[in-house]
Parts: sequence; C-alpha cells; structure tokens
Amino acid sequence: MLSRKGLIPDDYVLTRLAEDVQPPKFKAKPRKARFVAKNGTCNVAHTNIREQGRFLQDVFTTLVDLKWLHTLIIFTMSFLCSWLLFGMIWWLVAFAHGDLDQNGDDFIPCVTDIHSFSSAFLFSIEVQVTIGFGGRMITEECVSAIIILIVQNIVGLVINAIMLGCIFMKTAQANRRAETLIFSKHAVISVRNNKLCFMVRIGDLRKSMIISATVRMQVVRRTTTEEGEMVPLDQIDIHMDNPVGTNGIFLVSPLIICHVIDKDSPLYQLSSTDLQHEDIEVIVVLEGVVETTGITTQARTSYVSEEILWGQRFVPTVSEEDGMYAVDYSKFGNTMKVPTPCCSAKKLDEVGGIALFKMNEGVTLRTSVRRRRTVARRSRLES
Repeated sequence: MLSRKGLIPDDYVLTRLAEDVQPPKFKAKPRKARFVAKNGTCNVAHTNIREQGRFLQDVFTTLVDLKWLHTLIIFTMSFLCSWLLFGMIWWLVAFAHGDLDQNGDDFIPCVTDIHSFSSAFLFSIEVQVTIGFGGRMITEECVSAIIILIVQNIVGLVINAIMLGCIFMKTAQANRRAETLIFSKHAVISVRNNKLCFMVRIGDLRKSMIISATVRMQVVRRTTTEEGEMVPLDQIDIHMDNPVGTNGIFLVSPLIICHVIDKDSPLYQLSSTDLQHEDIEVIVVLEGVVETTGITTQARTSYVSEEILWGQRFVPTVSEEDGMYAVDYSKFGNTMKVPTPCCSAKKLDEVGGIALFKMNEGVTLRTSVRRRRTVARRSRLES
C-alpha cells in the first residue's frame, strides 16, 4: 500500500485505506465493538430481513450496490440470455413458417438464410446490437416477425440503458472521491482560548475542491433513560466551534475541527482518567459536493477512547514559501504535549474556569514561558 512504500506518512489515515493501520502489539482491554471503522465503513450487520422483495423494487440501486464481479456477471448474462431467448423465438418463427425446409426459388421466408438454431442465434445478435452483415434479413412475408423485431430492439435498448448506466454509476461513485479525504489518526483534547476542546484534523489531498463542505460529529455511547430503558447505540450530536455560525468549511488546506466541551457537550463530565475507562466513540462525518462531477460525497471515521490523546495539540502544517502556502503532510497527524488540566470541564466550571484553575494550581502558561526564556538566557550567559 501507499503508506508502506513511504509515499504517505503513517501518522494519518486515509478514509478507505485504514487496513494498513497496524494493530497495537499490547493486549487491549476488552471493549464494545466499533460502530464506525477507521476507514468509514459501518460495523452493522443486517440480519433476519424478511421482506427481501423490496430490493427488487429498486433494481438499479441494487445493481449499483453489488460488487464488481457480480455486476459484470449480470451484465454478461443479461445480453446472453436476451440473445438466446430471441434466438429461440426466431427459430420458432422460421420453423412455424417452414423456412427450415428446403423450398423452391419462389418461396419467400420470414427471415432469409435461417437454416438452424445457430443461424437464428446469429440473427438475434445482429438485430439487437445493430450489426448488419447482409446475409440474413427480415422480409414482408410475416407480420409476427416484424413485431418480434420491434420488441427485440426495444428490449435491447432498455438493457443497454440500464447496464451502461449501472457501469457508469459504479465508476463515478462518490466514495471514490472520498479516498483522498483524510482524517488524523488520533483526536486530541487540550485548552484552546481558555476552554477545554476536543479537536481533530481533516484534509484533502486533491487540488479540486469539495464545495459546500460540512462537518458533523456524534458521540455514540450506551445510555440508560430515566425510565430504565437501555439504549445500546445512543447517537448524540455535538456542536462545533465555527466563527461563521455554521458547520460549513473551506477545505483548501488541512483544518482543525474544534468542539468546545461545555455544559451541553456529552464529554462535559469526562476527565482524563474517566476517558480511559469509558466506552465512547466519536464519529466525524465530512460531506460535500465534488467540484468536477457535482456528486455529493461523504467520508467518515471514528475515534474510540484509546485514540483520544489528552493534553496534546496538533503541530502546524502550513508554512509560507516563495509567496505561496505550502502544506507539509508529513506533520498531518503529529501532536505535541501542552499544559492541560486532567480534570473534567465540569470541574473547571465549578472552580471558575481555566484561568482560576491555573491560579489555584499556581501555574500559568505565560509564567511558564517566561521561566523557560529566563533559564535559556541564564544558560547562554553561563556558556
């Protein structure tokens, strides 16, 4: 794969190539199954479906959803079966009219030069694919032959339209464009603008843009209602911090999607210790319209508790070089440790916010930076 050849760094994951992610060597703790895999596929098996006939009511979508091998087999068999069916009909017409018998020169057959089933099958192919070799042709002798010719042409056009449209839709599927929409391998939780935030990084490897791109996040967890009902997969929407007030983004360079953990957030009561013992899964969905084709595409990924790094943030990837902005994708998933409270956002609000928490702890970000600068200056003077 690309990541093994060194063309794509290992610190981020393609939405459809997550199979290359090596599993951890240590024995992970037992946890519930993932709802959405890292490559975006949904880990849901549909069983005991009794109304199978509903799939046949939408034949076109069913054909598009099939695997390529099954689609090609159906594509080939649809033409072969139609040729064989109408070949049999043409042979019956010739047999009923007596065209297969040896007759005189003044005898006019329904179709000329049909002497066996093989010749009738060849004539069926010539009619349906509009190949005229000139040896076999229909005459005015039989009205039934003219009707069969019209019916076969209509059936051939319908088969061509359905199968060619199916092949086109499979080659132009939107999930192919999602191959180049990437997500960071890990999510991070750290302080941003004096608020505890949950952040992920997304990017697009192609130069052609995703128009009207939107990002949605959901937390999937097991919850229990006040009435005692257990919901195994409760999907809770979480709000993202966007200055324009919507989820729309301008995905030209890698962006960090930020969710402020406030009182309305499902992560409000989680601390760094609780996160390691809580079976939660954060799903990130990126949607947009492909600029070149106008087809809506969607890329998905998820982060379980083991893939959420507390007290880290993403390193910058964009730099200005020769009057242009350059993106270094080798740093796409790189993170660095930053001072972050280990308590939950709820406890931070109870003590009066991040600023008062730092004062109570006796640590501030600016003083720590000043101390580092003072130590660096002292070391230079001593040297």
